[in-house]
Order: sequence, then C-alpha cells, then structure tokens
Amino acid sequence: MIAAAALALTACGGGGDGAPAATSESGVPLVQEGTITTCTHLPYKPFQFSEGGEIVGFDVDVVAEIAADLGVEQEIIDTPFEGIQTGEDLNTGKCDIAAAGMTITDVREEALDFSDPYFDASQALMVKAGSDIASLADLAGKRLGVQQATTGEIYAQENATDAELVQFEDLALLQTAVQTGQVDAAINDNGVLYDFANENPDVEVVAELDTGEQYGLGVKTGSTELLDAVNASLERIREDGTYDALYEKWFGTTPTS
Repeated sequence: MIAAAALALTACGGGGDGAPAATSESGVPLVQEGTITTCTHLPYKPFQFSEGGEIVGFDVDVVAEIAADLGVEQEIIDTPFEGIQTGEDLNTGKCDIAAAGMTITDVREEALDFSDPYFDASQALMVKAGSDIASLADLAGKRLGVQQATTGEIYAQENATDAELVQFEDLALLQTAVQTGQVDAAINDNGVLYDFANENPDVEVVAELDTGEQYGLGVKTGSTELLDAVNASLERIREDGTYDALYEKWFGTTPTS
C-alpha cells in the first residue's frame, strides 16, 4: 500500500500505440506488469508533492489503495498538467491513471473517462497578509495570478474581467508570486491555498468562491475494466473508513459529507 514514487518525465514501458502491455492480478489491463502507473503534476500540496525524496499526498494515498486492491504497486510520473487533462498521457501509454487534483468538467470528459467523484472543491482567493483585497471586485486594474490550464484560470477569465491575469505553469510559482508581490492575488483550488496559507503567515485566503467542483481520477477513454476497479476501490475506502482517515491525515479534519 506504499506508493513507489518514481519521479520521471519519460513514458513507462507500454506499447507504442498506448495499448496496455500487462495486467494486474485481478486481470485489469495495465501499462506495466505489477504496477499501476500514475500521472500527476507537482507540486500540488497536499494532494501530491515531493517530501524527503518521495512523492506523497492525499491523491497518492488514494491511488495506493487502488493499487493494493489490484495487487500491484504504484509508480508516479510527474508530467505537465496539459498532457494529463487532454488525455494525451493516457492515450500514449505513459500512465494508467491520472491523479492530479483534477476537476471533472465536460471538456475534459471528452478527452478521458473519469472515476466517480472523490473530493469536493471550490476556488479561493489568496493575497499577502494585510492586503486590502477581499474579493474579485477589489482586483480591478490589479494583477491576478492563475495556474495555466486549470478551472481557476477559466473562472478568473469569466469573473475577473477587470484584472490583469498573469499565468503560471505550476502551483508553487503561483504561490511564490503572491509572497513576492509579483501579483496582487492568486486564484486556485481552496484545498491547496488553505494548506499553503496555514504554513506561510505572510499570505492569507480572503475569499472562497463556491464553484461546486468535484475531483475525479482519469483513465483512458474506454478503459472499462480499470475504471470499474477504480470506482470499486473508491467505494470500499468510503465504506470502511479509510477515506476519512486519509482526509484527516492530509487536511486535519474529517470531510463534512
């Protein structure tokens, strides 16, 4: 049940056409024998991040439970988020599953198959501590940082039209931009911004934007056996209390529903 964290940017041993090259003990097709290969994008703490040379986090532990049910280990590949959300990494056989704090959207569902939702999220606004910015309405003429290819960027494009949007490739760059004053505020998922603010008193989350988002795990379109196995594991950890324990481990509280 311990994730094997292989931090890499290269594809893992599947067929060149993206077809699974092996199966799990339960007969589910996988890219590599004895391994479920996970594509993610680091850092996205507390969902996935590097600590002490190992990739850890809530998503990592959730997929580790799926791996255990399949009788395999987990290998993790850090790859750009764009290749995850477009389904490219799944289609080319780089990985079996995408776990990247990824919101289920209609556009993404055209590119990959999602599991049942496993996490509820919304957008949030983070600023430097003591800032007079308290909402999107206060950002007229100011610089708002967004992470590229995310639902936060889309929300800002639609709802912060008076702000200058500044795009960052990953979460860490976005968060640092707030601390250093490169931007006046940043928008991203509430879980990651609250986690960062709790550890960095020089920033604070001033608003939550109720977007009603839900995260899903992604698999290649048509991977019915794997998707069924993923959903079965998600149902199992909900029922036996594992999900609540993992949630409390990474978020310091139990889920509200």
